[in-house]
Amino acid sequence: MLKIGIAGFGFMGRMHYRCWRALAGATVTAVCDADPRAFEDSARNRGNIAGAEGDVDLSGVTVYRGFEEMIRQEPLDAVSITLPTCLHAGAAIAGLEAGLHVLCEKPMALSLADAERMIEAARRTGKTLQIGHCIRFWPEYAKAKQLVDAGEYGPVVAATFQRLSATAARKAGTWFLDEPRSGGMLLDLHIHDTDFIQYLFGTPRAVFSSGATGPGGRLAHIVTRYRYDDGKLVTAEGGWAMMPPFGFAMRFHIVLERATIDFDYQRTPRLRLCPAEGDAIVPACDSGDGYSHQIAHFARRVGGESVPEVITPGQAWDSLRIVEAERESARTGQEVRIEKRTWDTPGETTP
Repeated sequence: MLKIGIAGFGFMGRMHYRCWRALAGATVTAVCDADPRAFEDSARNRGNIAGAEGDVDLSGVTVYRGFEEMIRQEPLDAVSITLPTCLHAGAAIAGLEAGLHVLCEKPMALSLADAERMIEAARRTGKTLQIGHCIRFWPEYAKAKQLVDAGEYGPVVAATFQRLSATAARKAGTWFLDEPRSGGMLLDLHIHDTDFIQYLFGTPRAVFSSGATGPGGRLAHIVTRYRYDDGKLVTAEGGWAMMPPFGFAMRFHIVLERATIDFDYQRTPRLRLCPAEGDAIVPACDSGDGYSHQIAHFARRVGGESVPEVITPGQAWDSLRIVEAERESARTGQEVRIEKRTWDTPGETTP
């Protein structure tokens, strides 16, 4: 039985708690949060996706105010880190050095240097470090990758991804809007699609981005073209400046030579395959959501099972690098090239 600790008990901490509690072979024995209100008030922590609302039963779970105290006193096997982004690197490294496996929420860190320190700590300690890029595990996105990789409908001609929310209005005054703590819209929201594009197509050779700023001059909306050598047109739009009645949207369209893959989170059915001939098909997808699937994958890894490679620390580092190139392109109005980085083994860098 894996003994799990959760660091941070806001919306995402509650989501991880729900997923771990539902997983056979694991038990949450401790949680920590510096804010005692985190254990009392769930409504303020709600995010874009349902699944973490409402009260939670913490009977039998030890509650701590500090992460270091929790990992020092509790006999844990692994920790879920769902703290503000500015705390990811420090907590992940401390957990790894305490001999724990670490599942750290995305984005990996605020800087490439901090992300590399995390990779080095995992390599040094021999413990598993997995970054929570849940979209790679989201059933409809995972099915889309299967369809693209199979090649039955030909190569990709174009693909567009969209992720829009009212975060700026709904979370005013929270750490999400404090860019030095969260990384802002790019790292909190848009990186989901940047990471999936990298997963689907590999690292682009360049990006060209246009952005719009919100209050305080912070980037609030972005549109990026990801350039690939085979000429396919790949774009993504992200923004969190929508007004509250809008809610949340995540969508994509992948145009193949002989079919179109179409997804809309707010529609039923969410995923459709539209072939060149015949009616639209509703592909069979796994049940559940990306959060539960990524946690199950992590549990299998740390439990010693052989599992398919879905996300490595090195790939999470690459997604952070691509987003930083997008930030620079939006700032300068120029295309930014991305030099490929060689990784010795998954998650490890060449000296």
